[in-house]
Amino acid sequence: MGHSKSIDLPDSGASSPSATVSSSKSRWWLWALALGVVALGGWYYRSSRSSGEAAGAAAPAAASKGRGGFSAANMVVPVVVATAHRGDLPVYFNGLGTVTAFNTVTVRSRVDGQLVSVAFKEGQFVHEGDLLAQIDPRPFQVQLEQAMGQLAKDQAQRKDAEVNFERFKLLFKEGVIAQQQLDTQAALVGQFDGAIASDQSQIDNAKLQLTYSRITAPISGRIGLRLVDAGNIVHASDTNGLLVITQLQPISVIFSLPQDQLPQVNAKLRSGVQLAVDAFDRDDTAKIASGKLQTIDNQIDSTTGTYKLKSIFANADNALFPNQFVNVHLLVDTKHNLTIVPAAAIQRGPQGTYVYAIAKDAAGRDATAKICPVTIAQTTGNSVGLSAGLNSGDVVVIDGQDKLQDGTKVNPSPAGGTDGANAGNRGSANPSSAQGAPQSGRPSKDQPGGAPR
Repeated sequence: MGHSKSIDLPDSGASSPSATVSSSKSRWWLWALALGVVALGGWYYRSSRSSGEAAGAAAPAAASKGRGGFSAANMVVPVVVATAHRGDLPVYFNGLGTVTAFNTVTVRSRVDGQLVSVAFKEGQFVHEGDLLAQIDPRPFQVQLEQAMGQLAKDQAQRKDAEVNFERFKLLFKEGVIAQQQLDTQAALVGQFDGAIASDQSQIDNAKLQLTYSRITAPISGRIGLRLVDAGNIVHASDTNGLLVITQLQPISVIFSLPQDQLPQVNAKLRSGVQLAVDAFDRDDTAKIASGKLQTIDNQIDSTTGTYKLKSIFANADNALFPNQFVNVHLLVDTKHNLTIVPAAAIQRGPQGTYVYAIAKDAAGRDATAKICPVTIAQTTGNSVGLSAGLNSGDVVVIDGQDKLQDGTKVNPSPAGGTDGANAGNRGSANPSSAQGAPQSGRPSKDQPGGAPR
């Protein structure tokens, strides 16, 4: 029999060490991948569920408390409002002016002598002709008496010469004296006539010196501080003088305006219109006095591009003082039939000026803010006159605009005790302003055509 060789096959139940290690590594990566997928799915499920619960909880809170996501549909914003009204708005040109006295006089002595008395008090108001001071008049009285004595002497000598002249006329007719003697006597009479005229001028000069020794007020006005005390010797050549009188009633204010405003002012003056002028204090808040424009200067200052104007004030209460700086408001025109709103209501954006107007639903309960583009015709102080965009009676927001969008629900409260024109004056006193509300003209986050801030 042939021999057969047996072949040993590996036992299926046994494995080599390398095969075992390879199989274990493959299973570990599979389990790791499976666990990662399960963990990722669990995290995604929990995250989406938490977001859904947070959104579901925020919606009721926003509807009840107004503190949810920032949306014009679910917020109620407190704002301060004012009512627009129809009226006229004045047009003012404003400039800085200086109060100037009509007349300022330094009173000086016109004669030399001792100042014997002072008849005024510092700061006193005097009228023209009032006695101010007295210089010793005795030297001038003596000069007057001397001139009068000389006049009497010359008059007596002239009378004697005139009598002799009449006598010489008779002797000449009878041929007793020559023509030369008659002419000499006539010349003597003429000499005494000249002496008498000179004496009279000396008398007038002495009287004038007496008048000058009594110093009176040349104008009506207010006396300043006394410059010389009684008892001093004063001279006509003294430079300081005795006192200064300044006229305060009436008084003028000289102010400047830009040259671009000259045509409008000049046209009013040419037509005979008397323009009103108001003088305000340095802070430009309180009006001091009211007057009229008198004239304008005859040239423009090339260095500043301005021209000067002179106004007149009665100054009955002496509120204006010489060299005082004031803010001048010149009324040049009046814009009629405008819709007037506070300046705080005006907002500005890329597409122009606008306001937030308050609109209510049919039931009159819910109020919303609506953007209304407006056209500004005139701005005076804290009031703005509109020619288009609003009607009289419309309610506009004057405080709280930075929290508004078009369609935002609002809780309006009127500015206390003011009308539409004056409500803007006290906008900064409102609580919302104290919390950082923007000034008028500051862009809100919902500007027309602009992106929210």
